[in-house]
Amino acid sequence: DFFKLECRKRASSDGNYNNWLSTYKYLKKFSGGSILFKEVNEKFCERFKQFLIETKSIHNGTKKLSSNTKHSYFNKFKAAVRTAYEDNLLAKNFTSRIKSPVSENPFREFLSLEELKLLRQTPCENPVLKIAGLFSALTGLRWSDIHELHWGNLLHSAEIGYYIRFTQKKTKDQETLPISTQAFELLGIRQDNQSRVFPGLKYSSYTNIIIDRWVRDAGIQKKITFHCFRHSYATLLLTMGIDIYTVSKMLGHRQVKTTEIYGKIINVKKVEAANKIII
Repeated sequence: DFFKLECRKRASSDGNYNNWLSTYKYLKKFSGGSILFKEVNEKFCERFKQFLIETKSIHNGTKKLSSNTKHSYFNKFKAAVRTAYEDNLLAKNFTSRIKSPVSENPFREFLSLEELKLLRQTPCENPVLKIAGLFSALTGLRWSDIHELHWGNLLHSAEIGYYIRFTQKKTKDQETLPISTQAFELLGIRQDNQSRVFPGLKYSSYTNIIIDRWVRDAGIQKKITFHCFRHSYATLLLTMGIDIYTVSKMLGHRQVKTTEIYGKIINVKKVEAANKIII
């Protein structure tokens, strides 16, 4: 019940909520459906970790969970145990000494500048989704923050130019994000401060199908989801020589190491080195 409540706290973020809900299902399968707080100890946590490593997928029953899935699910479990300890429901944080299953760095698909220009020129069956995707590529905003964006969050000053002041849904941090004039003008006519910038924007499994059709119509042969627009923003900044510390701040990351994954995709120095030898 406690874990399910922790899932509901993440309901505003589809991807995060679904990961928590999946973790709940495996925890329920592991425990047989019932766990008392007094039964939770370090040995119990170790056994759940081993269960995730060895179990087959609930969905197909034939394949084991991927490295990144095991890593993600156990981290959700660790977060819940830590919260239970902080709420005085557990005597200690029994996962503090347990390392999560090793993850692999996933390949993060992104769009080039030329491909983004192609998408801007290509019609999409959902015009609001199209503008939201391009806006994400120009600002690095996550879906959850774009969905909640109101016109009152968009400001302008002589010193900064256009910028967004908002609270990140994922981290709850207050952010001030400078944006380009092009990004602002992409939004069209300004409405009153209480209105959503992207009215009617909703996420469902069909959303990525629409994006896939739009991408294919533009002649781009890549598997693109909405989050890839944020990846594109980060990758393009690094490609253009913006230092990783600045990119980290623009993305709203608390730690630079979170941003380093993008540096592994495109490293300007690697590109320069590759072009040094001409025979």
